[in-house]
Amino acid sequence: MNEVLLFRGALIEGTGAADVLVEDGVIAGIGPRVSRAGATEIDADGLVLLPGLVDLHTHLREPGYEASETILTGSRAAAAGGYSAVFAMPNTSPVADTAGVVEQELALGEAAGFVTVQPIGAVTVGQKGERLAELGAMASSLARVRVFSDDGFCVWDPLIMRRALEYVKAFDGVIAQHAQDPRLTEGAQMNEGSVSAELGLAGWPAVAEESIIARDVLLAEHVGSRLHVCHLSTAGSVDIIRWAKKRGVNVTAEVTPHHLLLTDELVRDYDARFKVNPPLRREEDVLAVREGLADGTIDIVATDHAPHPAEAKACEWQAAANGMVGLESALRVVQQSMVDTGLITWGDVARVMSREPARIGRLAGHGTPLTSGQPASLTFYDTKPSRAFTTADLRGRSTNSPYLGRELPGEVRWTLHQGVVTVADGSVLDAPGVRA
Repeated sequence: MNEVLLFRGALIEGTGAADVLVEDGVIAGIGPRVSRAGATEIDADGLVLLPGLVDLHTHLREPGYEASETILTGSRAAAAGGYSAVFAMPNTSPVADTAGVVEQELALGEAAGFVTVQPIGAVTVGQKGERLAELGAMASSLARVRVFSDDGFCVWDPLIMRRALEYVKAFDGVIAQHAQDPRLTEGAQMNEGSVSAELGLAGWPAVAEESIIARDVLLAEHVGSRLHVCHLSTAGSVDIIRWAKKRGVNVTAEVTPHHLLLTDELVRDYDARFKVNPPLRREEDVLAVREGLADGTIDIVATDHAPHPAEAKACEWQAAANGMVGLESALRVVQQSMVDTGLITWGDVARVMSREPARIGRLAGHGTPLTSGQPASLTFYDTKPSRAFTTADLRGRSTNSPYLGRELPGEVRWTLHQGVVTVADGSVLDAPGVRA
């Protein structure tokens, strides 16, 4: 754990080459021709160096749903994908709606050691949408919760949403909304459009997302609070966020890798790996969210990593669970959909997959500049390989990836979490030096 590492020739956020010295958990030197007697030298020539990735939207399932994932297995999957920190959504059992549960999650994350696990607290008790959860107690707990969400469920009651936005102002918190009008999506199975009409499946209309976002940005403006929109997926939603930001509303938004790449055409084979909430949308929506991410309307990429046991997907479409695993594939999908298409640079990737998620979640010590003295949470990424994504790439407990068999570029070569190597030369480590 105290080993001194010297990475030679890395491309700092894809630009100039430099050496990076890691010692005592921090970047001890960075620049051309760095030297340190006794350091272990590692050839990083041509590897893109990014600040350790931060995921604002991860489902780790523990406590309660360990058949799908645990904090340990999900942390390992995150490290494999280049992440040094993840925010754990509260739809567990019991729901993370008290100080006790979020502190339990924090402790399990520290014991796993692969990444920083930052709990997200539920907005309402049991995520039932009826009364506010213990927001203040979670904020003042050891977990220092700053992000609150009922993800999986929309905070549909406008009065409760207003009260939540008002409450979190006291400690600089943010409400992360799952934008889905429940009445407009009753029985919905996929995106509402020409494909759903052909297949005879009940549609999930774009307006069910857009109407909630429109309401909530007005509420956030009215009370002067922070709003974050989870997994934005439609062209209309991009337009609303763009309008709100021009008005000065304090709103941020995320897009998932799968909404940057996949469309509802994939549903035609009724493969439940492609069943997700919000659903895969039209090609026009994919192009719109790409543009929104490129121009800064959408602030970050978040995985919405949602593991499920095999039986929850190996069934008829209507009975299958919503969700996809995404931690291990996210950076590769972003390279394919955004970098290789020329829409963003690797510097932009550092912003949308590390710095901004850490800033929105108020997570200290992550997303920091790549300069001497900063915490050594780092990702070294090889952009050159291209190969099919397989179950061998997955390090979590579930395998419900929509990318299995799909050609994806890139490979995470090294991941460091606070100076500790969690991925070495492409292999996830599981040794006493990693596990706390």
